[in-house]
Amino acid sequence: MSLQNKRIVLGITGSIAAYKSAVLTRLFIKKGAEVQIVITPAGKEFITPVTLSALSQKAVVSEFFTANNGTWHSHVDLGLWADAMIIAPATASTIGKMANGIADNMLITTYLSMKAPVFVAPAMDLDMFRHPSTKRNIDILRSYGNHIIEPTEGQLASHLEGKGRMQEPENIVTYIEDFFALKDE
Repeated sequence: MSLQNKRIVLGITGSIAAYKSAVLTRLFIKKGAEVQIVITPAGKEFITPVTLSALSQKAVVSEFFTANNGTWHSHVDLGLWADAMIIAPATASTIGKMANGIADNMLITTYLSMKAPVFVAPAMDLDMFRHPSTKRNIDILRSYGNHIIEPTEGQLASHLEGKGRMQEPENIVTYIEDFFALKDE
């Protein structure tokens, strides 16, 4: 299967799993997709826009304006451009903002403007993932029509074992391919 000519907005948040986003970007491009990355300020603490830009061949969007020249990045245009939006990794904070419409960064405003299907790949510690507020926020996202790519069980950044590990990039790509294959039938 391929993602030939699919336009994907990849949202990256402040999680140690952000390193997997580099692999995810590369896999999407290998499958023929065009990838535009939108990263939160916290996400840039875990992986650099330079790395992501080199892989995607596009400037990474993080702020509403380009420093010093007044160029505006339109979250509305990204919402109209995309065939899909994938937020991977999605932290508990970002999931909470998405569920409650707290538009305090470029990623959330892009999500709120998105016309295409949205996929969310949570990544957090096991206690955060099973907290009632996180569960409620994920249920809210599902009720909005978002697709949740369930995290897996395994060793977490905290060195604890449990559910909260972001799905591997290859599995996320397969999930997106399967979605488009069913949609195109």
